[in-house]
Amino acid sequence: MKVFIKLTGIIFLGFMLHACGQNNSSSHEDAEVIKGPHGGRLLSNGDFTLELSIFETGVPPEFRAWATNDDELLKPTEVNLNIILTRLGGKKDNIKFKPHGDAMRGDTVIYEPHSFIVNIIAEHDGTKHTWQYDNFEGRTKIEKAVAKALEIETSISGPVVLQETVSVFGQVIANAERVRDIHARFDGVIKSVALSMGSKVEKGQVLATIESNESLKLYSIKAPISGVITHRNANSGEQSEGRTLFTITDPSSVWVDLSIFPADQKRVHVGAPVTVNAAASKQTASGTIATINVIAEANQSIKARVVLDNKEGKFVPGSYVKAQIKVAEHPVALAVKRSGLQAFRDFTVVYAQIGEEYEVRMLELGKQDNEWIEVLGGLDVGTRYVSENSYVIKADIEKSGAAHDH
Repeated sequence: MKVFIKLTGIIFLGFMLHACGQNNSSSHEDAEVIKGPHGGRLLSNGDFTLELSIFETGVPPEFRAWATNDDELLKPTEVNLNIILTRLGGKKDNIKFKPHGDAMRGDTVIYEPHSFIVNIIAEHDGTKHTWQYDNFEGRTKIEKAVAKALEIETSISGPVVLQETVSVFGQVIANAERVRDIHARFDGVIKSVALSMGSKVEKGQVLATIESNESLKLYSIKAPISGVITHRNANSGEQSEGRTLFTITDPSSVWVDLSIFPADQKRVHVGAPVTVNAAASKQTASGTIATINVIAEANQSIKARVVLDNKEGKFVPGSYVKAQIKVAEHPVALAVKRSGLQAFRDFTVVYAQIGEEYEVRMLELGKQDNEWIEVLGGLDVGTRYVSENSYVIKADIEKSGAAHDH
């Protein structure tokens, strides 16, 4: 049944993306691109030919161009060249050219992604030559209804406070302040025992009756707190003999003792927020460091204690946990959710959304925490980007191949 469900989901994903149409990440051209001697795109108008290439050997990406007329190479000073790149969302890059050896060199860095509509105006000997073509990469279109069905979620990039944490391990133990050892007030013969080990008990409930050795009168032992009987050493007919007859533990509050090793001990302080995760389940809880021991354990760690509300019984004394202790905060001007990150070529990217179109944004990354990662470059503040199920966008782009025309 699980295999069928998974296969059905894959088929559905493919069908839904196919229904979006053919606007994808490839170069949106029917004709094959003709390359020139410098590896650039050849554009011809009569006897005039322009070769245009994105050059990035030893320099940031920039346009280089060479012009010929009637197969004769023209001097860069003989051509007036201007290129306008229109990016997704309407932003325009206006590029002018200056002579550079036998080539014309653009005055603007062609930043990633190299995805735009290219408009070219070249003037030579009083004649104007114009071309337009699409150079799209890492771009696709998914209709709004389809994106909703595929559970594609978006967020707005902006400032975030990153939480620096230390990861530690520990163990849940009973809260000793919620444990009671119960003895007979007057030693005597145990006449009856009402409850067994593991029984739940309410405050004031009778646990046993005892006949006093001195007065020979019966009296009841009652539970001083509500909880669970975790120890019983009382049977009918026995003498109480001053021993502990019952132990009651209230599990609605527990302690979590965390091991802090020397490298982190100076960074962990009383009051620090903690997120505790049960090692054997997905149960989580939040608390703060209540106390820190001053005596090291045999393994040189010290114990930092967290008091957890456990009314729902998520954490069982004796079980192991892992935890994250917040040790610092780092405000950053721009961050995105780590859940939205994908790999594209040699880059880590998110997919910006504009209308029904999605396009890669190559990121320069900085600090991170469990949820967020700082963006140092490649994305503008206020950009709407895919934060959940971004693999759907990646799959549609890879389906047709991502053009990168230089």
